[in-house]
Amino acid sequence: MIVNELLNPKSIAVIGASNDVEKPGGKVLLNLIGGHFKGKLFTVNPKERIVQGNECHQTIDSLPETDLAIIAIAAKYIPETMQKLASEKNTKAFIVLSAGFSEVGPEGKALEAQLVEIVKKVNGTLIGPNCIGMLTTSYQGVFAGPVPILDSNGCDCVSGSGATMCFILEAAIPRGLTFSSIFSVGNSAQIGVEDVLEFWDETYNPETSSKIKLLYMEKIDNAQRLLKHASSLIKKGCKIAAIKAGTTEAGSRAVSSHTGALSGSDVAVDALFKKAGIIRCCNRNELVDTAVVFSCKELKGDRLAVITHAGGPGVMLTDTLSKGGMKVPHIQGKEADELLSVLFAGSSVANPIDILATGTASQFGTVLDYTDKKFDNIDGSAVIFGTSGLFDVTDAYDVLNDKINKSEKPIFPVLPSVILAAKEMEHFREFGKAFFTDEAALGRTISKVFKRPKPAQDFQMPETDFSEIRKVIARAENSYLSPAEIHVLLDSVGISRAKEETAQSSDEAIHHAKNLGFPLVMKVVGPIHKSDVGGVVLNINSEEEVKLNYNKIMKIEGAQSVLLQQMLSGTELFAGVSFEPKFGHIILCGLGGIFIEVLKDVASGLAPLTKTEALEMIASLKGAKLFDGVRGKKGINKELFADVIFKLSILLQIAPEIKELDLNPLLGTAEKVIAVDSRIRIEK
Repeated sequence: MIVNELLNPKSIAVIGASNDVEKPGGKVLLNLIGGHFKGKLFTVNPKERIVQGNECHQTIDSLPETDLAIIAIAAKYIPETMQKLASEKNTKAFIVLSAGFSEVGPEGKALEAQLVEIVKKVNGTLIGPNCIGMLTTSYQGVFAGPVPILDSNGCDCVSGSGATMCFILEAAIPRGLTFSSIFSVGNSAQIGVEDVLEFWDETYNPETSSKIKLLYMEKIDNAQRLLKHASSLIKKGCKIAAIKAGTTEAGSRAVSSHTGALSGSDVAVDALFKKAGIIRCCNRNELVDTAVVFSCKELKGDRLAVITHAGGPGVMLTDTLSKGGMKVPHIQGKEADELLSVLFAGSSVANPIDILATGTASQFGTVLDYTDKKFDNIDGSAVIFGTSGLFDVTDAYDVLNDKINKSEKPIFPVLPSVILAAKEMEHFREFGKAFFTDEAALGRTISKVFKRPKPAQDFQMPETDFSEIRKVIARAENSYLSPAEIHVLLDSVGISRAKEETAQSSDEAIHHAKNLGFPLVMKVVGPIHKSDVGGVVLNINSEEEVKLNYNKIMKIEGAQSVLLQQMLSGTELFAGVSFEPKFGHIILCGLGGIFIEVLKDVASGLAPLTKTEALEMIASLKGAKLFDGVRGKKGINKELFADVIFKLSILLQIAPEIKELDLNPLLGTAEKVIAVDSRIRIEK
């Protein structure tokens, strides 16, 4: 619960205020004063009478009622201090800057729990502890990091790391980004990243709320909650980029299924972000780059004009855009000839459009008018404009700002001369426009933003009787299901499988072989990894071979019976499920063989998945072209493969006790996709 007293306090008390601005209590007060907080500002310090020009209270007892308390004192004194503020001073909002809580061990964790209980009793809000504070358009309540320009149209940012928040601002401010609010949630004792996201969603106003949300998180406590509110915000018109750190695992992953070995928390984060429509960034520079593109007008198509007065950077940007799947179309015809006629000799308008180093601001403006109004095969312009030091480019930056304001198509500026045009860049920043300094970073980011996933549509369960599935789950122990039990589950949701039978004697094996027909495959039942123990025999073509191989397989350690199966042909495919704590079920798919074993060509999605999501997963595979057929070879029916993934989603909705599942391989042709080997482990 985030109360209004935190966002728009009428009064703020700094507990631990100091005249030493190198201390948290001194620096936060300095920022509050410098930010011209319009409400009442109180200070508390038993050793001071005047703090930074403000009359100081020696104790909380003499303090008037206050909406917000920013606390910078030793951890052991904070519970008592907060209790007094909450019960006697009607304080509802608290920002605890101090460290010494859950991050230091059990004693600190117990102290932290006391703070949460105090706040809960008054239906208040606690930010921190162990954080750098908060920034809103009302006040500058931080003690660390640079203070950006605060603008209601700027970015909203929440970070679980105070230092990372500082470094994000260090990267963002020189690039012209402004901010509407900054939440440094520290230990997230009461309010974490998901809480802030929920607040942004539930209070979103399309007229007044920021449309750019930036997240840095080191933990995800509730993936479904994050998914719900991120998807909702994006559907309302917001754009979200996020860094999720801490996804590698120090140590081995104890899994027995193929899917489990390929999955993990990093794969789960990718799947979650993709389903929500969040752009995932790997570092703060990528996060800032994405925010800069977000701050420009929306790019409606993938065709860009590259405009420059320096040939090399234009070529590099063109290369980067092309590698990212964007288009830099050839520009020609009557309008192109008209444009060329007003430029200096040697200029080019073919795209990239090069107006030469001697090109004027007026010519630059004309080019932008043509790309906006006259070139129908252009959806936006990427502009590189710096200086060699011979010319002042202020007039060009004035033109650039004017055209960005007036153009119907987006214009993405690259201002590379951070030293030689530092004065002109500061002039451009004053317009409130964000920009790039590196053309390759722009090219990569435009591609990433344009191709970002859309939030997934709601999953619709078919109205069918799945009672047989629940009967199997109810009877089963916490272990791998038997082949017969797996058959019930797959058949109930309509996943096609190869005909098979299980035998516990050679005579029974021969009987089943006659019914199934040759050729056959024989597999050991019992050991998890059948191939590793020699438990798979192919191309069985006679009753004699059935008997011989039955006796051979049953000598394998752990063998319980033998599975006989029709031998089918087709391209090997793979689909599987793993369960990730705090995320839920992750469905993976890909081509089999070397594609999965060596190339790790696997797509993942957070269950449940719609048929559309399944098709998008298949399309994202590096080997996706094989589904369409290559060099005269027939393709694979991707619709049927997507249907298998969709039906796995149905199965997981009915039987969430499934913790691991492999359909490996499935055999796919242009006409059918059939499971030929399957393994399911449940855990109730």
